[in-house]
Amino acid sequence: MDLKETIIRESLKLFSLNGFIGTSMHDIITAAGTSKGGFYNHFASKEDLFRKALVQARKMWRERNLYGLDNAKDPIEKIKRLLGNYRDRYLIDSSNFPGGCIFIIFSVELGDQRPHLAKEVQKGFIGLKAMLNRLLDEARKAGLLQNSVSTAAVTEILFNGMLGASINYSAAKSAENLHQAIDALIDYLENSKA
Repeated sequence: MDLKETIIRESLKLFSLNGFIGTSMHDIITAAGTSKGGFYNHFASKEDLFRKALVQARKMWRERNLYGLDNAKDPIEKIKRLLGNYRDRYLIDSSNFPGGCIFIIFSVELGDQRPHLAKEVQKGFIGLKAMLNRLLDEARKAGLLQNSVSTAAVTEILFNGMLGASINYSAAKSAENLHQAIDALIDYLENSKA
């Protein structure tokens, strides 16, 4: 792993624990085992690091959460697999994100303090909701959902349930509570099927 990758990896850990604003340049440099010169050889500023770290965090999110979705037999199974991956492969990743989901941490912290950075984070949330809605629309077209089910409403329930499960898990670190929350979303989805 080269220095740039080390700085990004260590900054993601620090950002997940302390937030972007609460993490100092000194913290980042110390954790990465480098100097200011080493940092500035790879990043123009702390915001430049934020953007590159966000790209890496999104890549990690996709690798963990989209794992095996292509093998699912239908759109409902894809959503169920996504929910299971979110629980079992992403949220429990305390080695990379010891403080919890980096996107939620950034979103809460940066909304008022650095809205231009919060907008970058929101792009991922918008993408996740669009993916859930697309899969639910595909399920509707395939006749897998009850006619009375609103795909927009189910999208909101699943999306907000995922975020709520993440926040609760970050606060309590209870695997049991995390399983209950995600299992409730899966049950809700199952009960929406035709």
